[in-house]
Amino acid sequence: MSFKKYGLYKYLEKNGVDYKKLISKKLLPDDAIFVIINNTIFILEIKFQEVAGSTDEKLQTCDFKIKQYRKLLSRLNVEVQYIYILNDWFKKPEYKDVLDYIISINGCSYYFHYYYFHYLPLQKIGLPVPK
Repeated sequence: MSFKKYGLYKYLEKNGVDYKKLISKKLLPDDAIFVIINNTIFILEIKFQEVAGSTDEKLQTCDFKIKQYRKLLSRLNVEVQYIYILNDWFKKPEYKDVLDYIISINGCSYYFHYYYFHYLPLQKIGLPVPK
């Protein structure tokens, strides 16, 4: 199953989960993919940067956000993984520390855009790879 922004909350509501009883403010993922076979929702945040700005700080929030999503989905007994999809801007040496930080958080990771396409290795999230 795939959800964009408010779609995740529609799914939660349909399954009897009132987010207001679990977290104080809605988090709106760029995308979320629920891989039913491994009972995991992958929260995808797509960050594209061409100049220095606020996205720099957003990369430092994965620990808080994954904890919030885990609270939100705990009633459904669903695992959560938080993944950033980044463009080449974030390959610069000054992002090494924040990229190291992201992978140091249990359940957080990142991948880089592949040319002009968002890249997410399907096998890493438990989906079959098309031939």
